[in-house]
Amino acid sequence: MAYLKSLLLLLCVSTFAFADTAELNDKLAVFKPYLGTWQADFTISAEKPPVQDISQWQRALNGMAVKTLHSINNGEYGGESVIVWDEKKQSLVFYYFTTAGFYTQGTMKVLSPTQFIAYENVTGSKEGITKVKSISEFKDDKFIVATSYLKKGQWTKAEQRTYTRSDKKVIFK
Repeated sequence: MAYLKSLLLLLCVSTFAFADTAELNDKLAVFKPYLGTWQADFTISAEKPPVQDISQWQRALNGMAVKTLHSINNGEYGGESVIVWDEKKQSLVFYYFTTAGFYTQGTMKVLSPTQFIAYENVTGSKEGITKVKSISEFKDDKFIVATSYLKKGQWTKAEQRTYTRSDKKVIFK
């Protein structure tokens, strides 16, 4: 009898684990390979310390959304976003909230089954950033993001980051 209870418990746990990896809404299919935890290590300048960005992508709201969390240098900075399909706009839309007190809202356009572009309007940036444009591509079990910022009326040169799978945790202070 104890064996049957253990087996039943194992089946229930397996069912819940499977439900967590169930399908995404077809409009969110481009994000399926991005699900999981990722890490990018990069340098901004010789005068500043190295940067480590840990990012986690999750299926949310029964597959009707994708939620991302990320933290830089163990919680020095971080953010959380939710991406959904907006039927009225016929577009992917998202909101991104940060520990720095600003947020963005934007739209995304799928360029290919593994690539998308995001356009963001920024509210509350102390650095004078009003818009962000980024292109992300999943390739060879990595994803590459190239990001430009409209800062004080001028677009910055695109910064590129490469993310690889990671077992680290997103940390908020």
